[in-house]
Amino acid sequence: MSIYIDPAVAASLRGFEMPEKLGFGTVMAPVMFRAVCQDGCWSQGELVPYAPLALDPAAKVLHYAQSCFEGMKAYRTQAGGVSLFRPERNAARMAHSAARLCMPPVPEALFMDGVRTVTAYCANLVPATSGESLYLRPFLFGTQADLSVSASTSYEFYVIASPSEAYHAGNMRLWVEREDSRAALGGTGDAKVGGNYAASLRSVARLKERGYDQSLWLNPGNRNTVDELSGMNFFAVINGELHTPALSGSILEGVTRDSLIDLARDMGYTVHERAIDIDELLGQVAEGSCDEAFACGTAAIVSPISLFGDGGREYPLAKAPGPVAERLRQMLLDIQEGRAEDKFGWMHPVEVVSID
Repeated sequence: MSIYIDPAVAASLRGFEMPEKLGFGTVMAPVMFRAVCQDGCWSQGELVPYAPLALDPAAKVLHYAQSCFEGMKAYRTQAGGVSLFRPERNAARMAHSAARLCMPPVPEALFMDGVRTVTAYCANLVPATSGESLYLRPFLFGTQADLSVSASTSYEFYVIASPSEAYHAGNMRLWVEREDSRAALGGTGDAKVGGNYAASLRSVARLKERGYDQSLWLNPGNRNTVDELSGMNFFAVINGELHTPALSGSILEGVTRDSLIDLARDMGYTVHERAIDIDELLGQVAEGSCDEAFACGTAAIVSPISLFGDGGREYPLAKAPGPVAERLRQMLLDIQEGRAEDKFGWMHPVEVVSID
């Protein structure tokens, strides 16, 4: 599929200055990829300068939340190149999310064109510091302008990028969320849609007032087994073995989660994907058989958990950060940044485009 490159792209990139402090998702690359779908037919992709979008006030996305997105990264490798991490998994997950909201899937070839083109032109914006990356945000939304409760007939697909640090540095204090649910059984919990994140915001506001960092969500069907954090999957180390909630329909199938499971088994750890009872888990933390826990995700990579708060009681972890989390995080970064053999075939090198 041919890609149109706007002549103004080169000037936009030349005029961009990287700030000393990146943060996460706050510094936007000066270009973006765009494609349009009308009645099931996709347009040619185009790379254009980053700019505000023009939307009709009656666009479906604004009223009925027909929108999904992905989060992925491009890394600077030790050899000086730039590589994407498992982009085909993000393409497949976005197709799943789109289908859940009755949106046409972005063809894999178009998705890959978008993330590769943005990365190729923004290669100079990929940070060289270990753990930092060019965070890529592909997203799709309905644009048809009418107020009927029905699927849109027109859509726009974009890829924007942000040179970023890791999302959450340091140990996290989790609050066990027993009041609200972020997703429903049979709902959109296993799709990456904005509504899931909107549903988490009230819990986040409450826990911040209590001095915690993230919510630990429970399964919406039984309200007693662990699902995930608002934007990360969950792992616990119990008696030296890794335990993570099994995919249940209300949990996002994280690319980092899947990668850590493969890595851990390759490194000799026993990994259990199962229902984790929250009260049982807190009891294991209290008596010491669970001495380590961590969250993982594309944005966060691996984030150690220091304690759980539940009601009026706190349950500190003996090891934070723990050796298992540190080993897995370092091994994953070594693969992503080209210091270790990519035996799983996860990395996809991108041919850099020079604008000089």
